[in-house]
Amino acid sequence: MTSPARPEVHRHLLPGVDPRIFALRVADEVDAFVVRTERFVALVDTLATPELCARALELIADETGGRPLLVVNTHADWDHVWGNAAVEGRAPIIGHRSAAARVRSAEARDTWRDKRAADDRFDRVRLVAPTVTFDTSLTLDGGDLTLELLHTPGHTPDHIAVWIPQLRVCLAGDAAEDPLPELWEGDASSAAQLVASLELLRSLAPEQVLPSHGGTTDPALLDRNLGYFASLSGRYADAVRAGGPEFETVFPDSSGLSAPALAFYRACHRKAVRAAAAGRL
Repeated sequence: MTSPARPEVHRHLLPGVDPRIFALRVADEVDAFVVRTERFVALVDTLATPELCARALELIADETGGRPLLVVNTHADWDHVWGNAAVEGRAPIIGHRSAAARVRSAEARDTWRDKRAADDRFDRVRLVAPTVTFDTSLTLDGGDLTLELLHTPGHTPDHIAVWIPQLRVCLAGDAAEDPLPELWEGDASSAAQLVASLELLRSLAPEQVLPSHGGTTDPALLDRNLGYFASLSGRYADAVRAGGPEFETVFPDSSGLSAPALAFYRACHRKAVRAAAAGRL
């Protein structure tokens, strides 16, 4: 078992974004977000370990001002919710109904065992499920700001995004990513679901889109992601399905990506190509 350098979380202000929203960034891993309202402070995702989440809570201690803490899980992937143990018993954890099942699944336990074997920073992880769940949507009234939690499947079956209408800000989770989102391979309909989710978010006409991966606030990210999927099912489809040179043509701009990130998104691209080849886009 190895002990790589421990990742750290940093409070990250987002240029041009209302200061009531900011990121808690673990470089090369994930962004969580904080939304401060009159009535509560919302922590959107708890990062990959209880230690990272505990540090995040220290970084936002000055935001509470006596207001209660609410936690939102965008989905049950390890980098988003394995910090849940740090807030268990001190804040409600809100997520989609199927997120609770994913956290309790044998697959989640297998993933934890594999990651623990590779890196002892996961030794103290406990798989803690959401304590408040919903199916289609849930509205959190913060007084000055409203958080609308919207089921946006496709990346995973349990995925939700957060829409803040007063600011026209969308916290997209992993439904949108730069350069491209990842499909859920366990469901043949995931590609169509993700396209529908992206179209739903675009229909809200957000002025800022904050994904959990990509470090952007650009609302055009939704158009780029939708354009990417359209390219796979459009005029390049036959060449892509054949694995020809157009496979690279439709891969989004990858300049600036680290080597590990590039390898990851190429794997995501291959998933999308398989979906296109099967006629699921």
